Amino acid sequence: MVKVETESTWQPKFQLSVAVLRSCSLEKIPWFLMYQKNLSLVDLSYNRLSGHIPTWLLENNQQLEVLQLQNNSFTLFQMPTTIVHNLKVLDISTNGIESFPDTIGRSLPNMVTLNGSSNGFKGYFPSSIGEMKNLSFLDLSYNNFSGKLPRSFVMGCVSLKYLKLSHNTLSGHFLPRESSFTSLSALIINNNLFTGKIGDGLINSSSWLFLLDMSNNFLTGGIPSWISKTSLQFLMLSNNLLQGAIPPSLLVMTYLDISGNLFSGALPAPDGYNFDGCNLFLQNNNFTGTIPDTFLDWVLILDLSNNKLSGSIPQFVNNTQDISILLLRGNDLTGSIPRELCDLSNIKLLDLSNNKLNGSIPSCLYNLSLGRGGEEEKASQHYRAYIVVDLEWEFYKSTTVVENFMVHYFATFQEIQVKFATKKRYDSYAGRSEFGDGILDYMYGMDLSNNELSGAIPLELGNLTRLRALNLSNNFLLSSIPSSFSGMKDIESLDLSCNKLQGSIPQELTSLTFLVVFDVSHNNLSGIIPQGTQFNTFNENRYSGNPFLCGPPTNRICDSTTKGSDDGRDEEDNEGVRVHMLVFYYTTASTFLAALIGILVLLCFDCPWRRAWFRIVDAFIASAKNLFP
Repeated sequence: MVKVETESTWQPKFQLSVAVLRSCSLEKIPWFLMYQKNLSLVDLSYNRLSGHIPTWLLENNQQLEVLQLQNNSFTLFQMPTTIVHNLKVLDISTNGIESFPDTIGRSLPNMVTLNGSSNGFKGYFPSSIGEMKNLSFLDLSYNNFSGKLPRSFVMGCVSLKYLKLSHNTLSGHFLPRESSFTSLSALIINNNLFTGKIGDGLINSSSWLFLLDMSNNFLTGGIPSWISKTSLQFLMLSNNLLQGAIPPSLLVMTYLDISGNLFSGALPAPDGYNFDGCNLFLQNNNFTGTIPDTFLDWVLILDLSNNKLSGSIPQFVNNTQDISILLLRGNDLTGSIPRELCDLSNIKLLDLSNNKLNGSIPSCLYNLSLGRGGEEEKASQHYRAYIVVDLEWEFYKSTTVVENFMVHYFATFQEIQVKFATKKRYDSYAGRSEFGDGILDYMYGMDLSNNELSGAIPLELGNLTRLRALNLSNNFLLSSIPSSFSGMKDIESLDLSCNKLQGSIPQELTSLTFLVVFDVSHNNLSGIIPQGTQFNTFNENRYSGNPFLCGPPTNRICDSTTKGSDDGRDEEDNEGVRVHMLVFYYTTASTFLAALIGILVLLCFDCPWRRAWFRIVDAFIASAKNLFP
């Protein structure tokens, strides 16, 4: 770690052009900087500096072009007393500043990059920013700005390419009329209080607009027609109040998220193609009708959960081999699970739950890539939107600074997040971001619960060795629990509850050391519950509704006739059959014997009918002799 003396009264006789003291654990600004007059770049980021932002750096160094103070603890930001014409890059993000100078646009008129994100700025959006005619990058996200955007800002910043105002409390109708944002490539205003329809203020940017994020607001109306004519590849409009149909051209974007709205009608067939793959998040809407066969072409991620779709799951055709996440839960899909599903060699998450699917589970599902052996192949579950905001300046080259200094604000990561049920709850799993891999990159799961599936559980599912979650609950599955499930070494959640399974719980499942949730309640299982490893942690509720299961954690004691094997229940039934047969034999023999004794007793008495009986017997014997002389 570099240590810098901050209290020295030493007055340097040299003049620096670049001062980079990044990540030096500074708590005070080094005193020697007070005597510098020719600085063009100062980097004091990632320290422990607090108090006032040093405006004297701007006043003393009229040639200063880059000032980076991010990730400190500054609390006050005031403008210098003079206009600073040369400053082009100012980064004060991730501090604790509450007051944003209203006159910043007049004091720093030639700014190109301004980053004030992740502070505590309050009040209205500063209108003087509209005077920054060269401003190309503006990020004031994660603050507490409120009110409407001033018209002077909308019409003044003619050079803006990247605008990020997300996570504030800005309100009003966003850009209802024409604006001067003619070069905008990325607009990110999610998590605010904007209302009304999506206006026409971005029409002039349609040829450049690449990323648009207006999610988590209160926007109404439909998607305007001009959006279909843009260069958009990333469109996020989730969690608003938008309605109507969706233009077919949107379905070939690289990233489309319109989830959590009121869109309705039939899903259109995509208009065009995208060889790089599409990621479509259309869940939590009111779409009806069937899923078009061509809808799945070029798809990498498809989420149609919680709509009102009907019909059968379409036959997967042509270019669906690269799909990695398919979520169709919460619809009215019918029919059987198509065997074509088995050809999806890159699938990681498959959710068909809460539909009306019937038939048996295809045994070929073991061909899915749901963690089936092989080398770990992490799909790139993040997408980087390259924005043309690449700022570079050459600074004075001395004997110590020989490389150009470059400021990069050109990449916006769009992190993939999907919801999937594991361990009895729905969780959001995030993919890879600029900070590294996410849990989604290691998640493999299959959910077929709450359908009308029947038949036996395929033994081959045990070959899905990296599967972490399997849910087959609330169906009509028969037969026994496959002992091959012991091959799912990474399984954490296994739910087989509410079926018609019989036989015993395989002892081999005790080898599943990562198992956290195991539920076989409400079946017809019998025998001794396995003990050891994770099975010692499961409570009685996981076995309820199986009256022939015994042993801990239930209160039923296993007697000598109870066996913890697959034929335990059958042997118990056979024993019952043997008992019934013995009762039948004894009853029949007793009845016959009683009748015979009764006849013999009656024959011992002298009465008319006894003599008549003997005459009949004599006549029968005489007739027999005549027939057989």
